[in-house]
Amino acid sequence: MPQEVSNEKNEEIVRRFCEAFSRRDVDEIIGFFTEDAVYHNIPLPAAAGLDAIRASLSAFVPASPEIEFEVVHMASSGAVVFAERVDRMTFNGKAVELPVTGVFEIEDGRIRAWRDYFDMQMFLGPTDAG
Repeated sequence: MPQEVSNEKNEEIVRRFCEAFSRRDVDEIIGFFTEDAVYHNIPLPAAAGLDAIRASLSAFVPASPEIEFEVVHMASSGAVVFAERVDRMTFNGKAVELPVTGVFEIEDGRIRAWRDYFDMQMFLGPTDAG
């Protein structure tokens, strides 16, 4: 049975995880996850397991010269941590500033599930609708 951990400890895990993105080291980031973790950017298909999560993160982390996950607000209840963030990065040569709400499930000091909710159109940028 998983050990009961305080809200503060679970929040600290998520804060350290968000800070790790600034170092752009996919191996370090992967180290925060359980073996059977699931990462789901809600507009996209979920990545289940470390290999799938690594592939998903490798699509943008190394390519962005700078990444910052600014935590605006955080709240938790038991193993679930909510983090309202502003994610800043460069994607395909374009600076992106994206409001995101992340939901994290923590198990034994690692992330078992990470779901990010955001507006995909804000990520893709303006369209030439006419």
